[in-house]
Order: sequence, then structure tokens, then C-alpha cells
Amino acid sequence: MRGKLSPRQASSLRAALLLGQRLCSSPLKPGEKFSNSRDIFRCYRARFFAASKEHFFSLHLNSKNRLIREVLVSVGSLSTSVVHPREVFAAAIRDSAAAVLFLHNHPSGDPTPSKEDRECTERLCRAGRILGIRVLDHIILGHDEYFSFADAGLLTDTEL
Repeated sequence: MRGKLSPRQASSLRAALLLGQRLCSSPLKPGEKFSNSRDIFRCYRARFFAASKEHFFSLHLNSKNRLIREVLVSVGSLSTSVVHPREVFAAAIRDSAAAVLFLHNHPSGDPTPSKEDRECTERLCRAGRILGIRVLDHIILGHDEYFSFADAGLLTDTEL
């Protein structure tokens, strides 16, 4: 047996992996509701398992915490993504969102928040309070685990 795949075999293998990834990933659909951070992790983790860049999403929610829509805010580099409250909340305001939930992946697979992640979350929470849009959570997706700012108690006014 040879150790290399032909370009055609490699293409077929990649297509099969992408199909598997799509089948395993079932992001929330408009009108759906989630119960906790683990639900979000289960819905979104497969989408980013092989991602080589950070992807930052904002999930816009109505007053009953049902999804209005999912917005890709930024695609960054291996270790960072540029996220500005102005861009994040402009789309949420257009959607008349009552609340938002943020999520992004760490391509390294380690969901531990960086100093930049903490600062970004703080800025987004402050902006949300000013605009009257609740920030329910910021979830960082790793390969096998996740980090939730809400679960860790880091979204309270006293922490920010």
C-alpha cells in the first residue's frame, strides 16, 4: 500500500469529512431555544473542530430567548479575532434583539479565555447594558470542552 493519496482521493476524503462535520453539527435554527451553555457547545462544536482560524458569532435572541438569527461577526487569525461592539450591536439592533449570546472557537482546542477574550467580553457587556440588550453569555468552544463566561460568574456587573 502506498503512503500517499492521489489528488482525487484527497478531495473525496475532504468532502467526506466536511459532510460528516455538517451532519454532526446542528446549529440552532430561527425560533429555536436553548437551555444552557452545554446545548450551545453541542450544537456548534463540530462546525469548528477543524477550523484553523477564530470565528466569532453573535446569536440574536428575542424576548423569549428564541433565536432570531446567527451572525458571523469576524473571522480572525489562529489566535485572535477583531470584534468591535459597534459592529456586533449594529446587527443586533437591526434585528430588534432583546438579548445576545456570543460564541467563538479556539483553533488550539483549549477553550481557556485569553486576556483579550476577557477584555472583549467586558466591552461587549458594557455596550449591551448601555443599549438595553442583555448579554446572556460568551462561550468559547474548544475541541472537547468549552468555557462559559456566564457559568463562571463573569458576566455580573460587579465582575465587570
